[in-house]
Amino acid sequence: MRRIGIDVGGTNTDAVLIEDGKVAGAVKAPTSEDVTGGILDALARLASTGVLKDGAGKAKRIDGVMIGTTHFINAVVQRRHMTRVAALRLGMPASASLPPFCDWPEDLAALVRGGVWMVEGGHEYDGRPFMPLDEAAVIAAAREMKRLGLRAVAISAIFSPLDSSHERRAAELVAAELPDAAITCSSDLGRIGLLERENAGLLNAALADLARDTIAAYERAIADSGIAAPLFITQNDGTVAEAGLARRLPVYSFASGATNSMRGAAYLSGLQDAMVIDVGGTTTDVGQLRHGFPREANSVVQVGGVRTLFRMPDLLSIGLGGGSHVSLDPLKVGPVSVGYRLLRDGVAFGGGQLTTTDVAIAAGVLTLGERGRVAHLDAATCRRVFAEAGRLAEEAIDRMKTDAGDVALIAVGGGAFLVPERLPGVSRVIHVPHGDCANAVGAAIAQVSGECDQIFRDLSRADAIEAARGIAADRAVAAGAARATLQTIETEDMPIAYLPGNSVRVRVRVVGDVAAGV
Repeated sequence: MRRIGIDVGGTNTDAVLIEDGKVAGAVKAPTSEDVTGGILDALARLASTGVLKDGAGKAKRIDGVMIGTTHFINAVVQRRHMTRVAALRLGMPASASLPPFCDWPEDLAALVRGGVWMVEGGHEYDGRPFMPLDEAAVIAAAREMKRLGLRAVAISAIFSPLDSSHERRAAELVAAELPDAAITCSSDLGRIGLLERENAGLLNAALADLARDTIAAYERAIADSGIAAPLFITQNDGTVAEAGLARRLPVYSFASGATNSMRGAAYLSGLQDAMVIDVGGTTTDVGQLRHGFPREANSVVQVGGVRTLFRMPDLLSIGLGGGSHVSLDPLKVGPVSVGYRLLRDGVAFGGGQLTTTDVAIAAGVLTLGERGRVAHLDAATCRRVFAEAGRLAEEAIDRMKTDAGDVALIAVGGGAFLVPERLPGVSRVIHVPHGDCANAVGAAIAQVSGECDQIFRDLSRADAIEAARGIAADRAVAAGAARATLQTIETEDMPIAYLPGNSVRVRVRVVGDVAAGV
């Protein structure tokens, strides 16, 4: 099995080749403003190492190219490249007091809100119909959307994760009126919780055009590099989705960069349970590995100020990285970073902005740039800067720990030189080979996942868990996993006392290898 993993970060674009379970080659290239240029550069550098050809000089067959990107979440945070969305909610006469977009930041809502329509429909918490779907109202809403020129639609219904039939039927009716529209059903994304699930659907629909253009650009970059292999996009939970599915559900890639680093850290270290600190060029992400995958957030996660509840890793991000601005008097490290301009703006590279990388060069930790340009930084000054960076890292790790005792910490990322060898609450700091490209390694080894979060009635606990496992497995196979390789990595169940009968809410997640020929 040969896979190329690519991670497009804010500062660097990393590329690795995983061959027969080992890292055969790894390179870094500066991220370009258009993103695609950085990918082409990284692939060219990887090819120049010779790892993409066999002993006879012929190109090796590549089984897949896995790309992790921050492109979509950056669009939400920066309020750029977003499409106006028609919001269709099925839940009247209930829920009228809290319409779609009601809890969004006003600047983002003004940018995305194309119109709101609320009609009768939806289900009860036990799966019974709440109200019959008002198909005539849905058709009327679709015609109004057409008149307004809207081409992105988000459909949400009360308790649709339990029964998605009303959302599916509404999508069919809207598609008949708007055949070219990008339609998102909230049941494909979120968990139980109407507003948060609806918000995820609205964000997804708002990224429809960007996802189409971005993934098409990735496909062109791979083709232009002469690589004939299927494209996969990495997801928030450390797995991948085929490019077509990722194009339809771009929100599943929001936190893929940090997740890739954690998966790569597990793979490179051989540890399945540990803390991970990923120090990039701009930010540091801290999370916890469980069974080789990032611990998931079970609470509401805000994305660009919008409350959502869907598959997201439980991470803490701080403004510390290899490109972080350094002020010496008074001492301050970050949160602002030079990002991909490090090789132009850093003092050791002829620029005028002092960064943590410059300090590392002055201290002899890194051999980059021109050390003479930072000769004015004495050893005591370097120690002060490293101590402050260590303090920031220690505080972040302490906030993310769930164990009272000392834990192992895997330090990865290009800025891992900022992590001290000893930290309170940490039993040992582990640096791994190719740790500076752990994000690309995590992308290359990613599997396919499926999840079920549902309420079951009149079943024993064991039968409910087994039913949920079957649903999750079917979803994983539909996403491109080989059924024979599926394994359950997470199971949660909670009895619901306020519902009649034997009611239990079960959440199961399974993963499997990418099926051959996908």
